[in-house]
Amino acid sequence: MRKTRNRKYRYKLNKIIEIDDICQHSIQIAIIAHMKTALTIAGSDPTGGAGLQSDIRVFGRLGVHGLSVATALTAQNTSGVDAIFGIEASIIEAQLNSLLNDIRPDALKTGMLYSKDAIRVIVRVIKGFDLENLVIDPVTVSSSGRPLMEDGALDLIRAELFPLAKVITPNIYEASALSGINVMDEKSMEDAALALKDTGPEAIIITGGHLERETLDLILYGGKFYRLRTKKTPGEFHGTGCAFSAAIAAYLAREYTVIHAAERAKAFIHEAILKAHSVGKGMKLLDV
Repeated sequence: MRKTRNRKYRYKLNKIIEIDDICQHSIQIAIIAHMKTALTIAGSDPTGGAGLQSDIRVFGRLGVHGLSVATALTAQNTSGVDAIFGIEASIIEAQLNSLLNDIRPDALKTGMLYSKDAIRVIVRVIKGFDLENLVIDPVTVSSSGRPLMEDGALDLIRAELFPLAKVITPNIYEASALSGINVMDEKSMEDAALALKDTGPEAIIITGGHLERETLDLILYGGKFYRLRTKKTPGEFHGTGCAFSAAIAAYLAREYTVIHAAERAKAFIHEAILKAHSVGKGMKLLDV
């Protein structure tokens, strides 16, 4: 009699375990089925410290599935960029069309676009697929000072791509080039942000990591200025702009508001800088 009861108990226990396993599997499937996605359209960085490699890592760290389309290949290391090889616009377009016919990203960001032809294709595709939550990091030069786009490409980004943007994230040098205002302090950051608002983006975030005394990110959104300040960390770091814009895109994909996304992205990057590590002879790589 006792053996019978034991067998019945073991049978019930096994069924409970089996049902629990099924439930856990169903939960995992549900999570995957509803996982947010973000697309990066950017150049490749062999170090993994910037470009689309860094973007995908940031997306993953923030709980978003990363998609990528390459616009350029680079020969670079932690000390600088040695060469850039732009990918033909027709190949960029083929990548985008193939991907977007299958997966619609919840947000996307652009990084190094390099050529005017590539920019025209990207504008056409974004409009054609009616993509939302576009974050533009208007990359003009590398961390080591090398130009990362053709002559005239920045003007085309401002004229054609900015009007499609939810957020643009120029640093103070890029904001100066885009606005025609020499950005040196908080007041000139405000003036540049107001000038850039006229180009069409919903929000402007001028990143001030290159200011001397502090790291100030100035946000113009909804007609108001917001300021995100942190203490400046000594050292040279690779890919901060890439990671910041990727983090904003990830949080927008997760349905955060622009201001909340920027605040979370700022905290994420600050922590990544504090934990940055050296893998080569040059700049440190962020812990993302």
